[in-house]
Amino acid sequence: MLVHPQFDPIAFSVGPVSVHWYGLMYLVGFALFWWLGTYRAKKDSWRQMDAEKVEDLLFFGVLGVIIGGRLGYCLFYQPDFYLTYPSQIIRIWDGGMSAHGGILGVVIAMLYFAKTRSINFFTLADFVVPLVPLGLLFGRIGNFINGELWGRVCSPEFVLAMIFPQAADGLPRHPSQLYEATLEGLLLFVVLWIYSKRPRTPGKVAALFCLGYGICRFVVEFFREPDSFLGLQALGLSQGQWLSLPLIVIGVFVWVWAQRSIKR
Repeated sequence: MLVHPQFDPIAFSVGPVSVHWYGLMYLVGFALFWWLGTYRAKKDSWRQMDAEKVEDLLFFGVLGVIIGGRLGYCLFYQPDFYLTYPSQIIRIWDGGMSAHGGILGVVIAMLYFAKTRSINFFTLADFVVPLVPLGLLFGRIGNFINGELWGRVCSPEFVLAMIFPQAADGLPRHPSQLYEATLEGLLLFVVLWIYSKRPRTPGKVAALFCLGYGICRFVVEFFREPDSFLGLQALGLSQGQWLSLPLIVIGVFVWVWAQRSIKR
């Protein structure tokens, strides 16, 4: 069996300031968003974007990811605790971010940006969503480096079976962080990047993201250990799966709506 390498979560220190790998992964995701977004904005005028708009959008997107991700975790996963101790909400350095909350935060940021820049929301969303999966990819790599969010117990004969010392039980588990990085990160990026290379009916690329992320996350949750303070929810599904179902429904609805608008 494999054993988690137990990376030092601190990448480097400058005096009293320590820079964590997880934070660096966020920075890599944001940098790739700016680089690829600027490339596409310059290459395709029909996207109604330019380098300056990409930079402004990134600023609002960063706020959406951080604020939405944190509030999503507090409200979706431990509402009783954070409503009792609201001062703990700002303690991001203690850990606790929600991908679903981050996505919701980005949606709110896009709504504001689209309204203030007079851009069709779905045209903007179709520009943004192919750039999102790489952020998810590096975020999950950050989880793996930290040895957190490990998978469920699996057979010791499984080729990827891994012991996570942080689990403190010595049992072989799925490295589900890497499954998520591969599916909702790398695979989803490739699919969306290729599909969005040419003009599509506004909303279809965004719908494909909702479907792709929702399905990938729903599937991977079968291999990921549920949060200890939540366990499995109704119908034996995890909280992550229940939060993914609305995304799948939204994806189907927007896809059908966009498809019908072609025929009008």
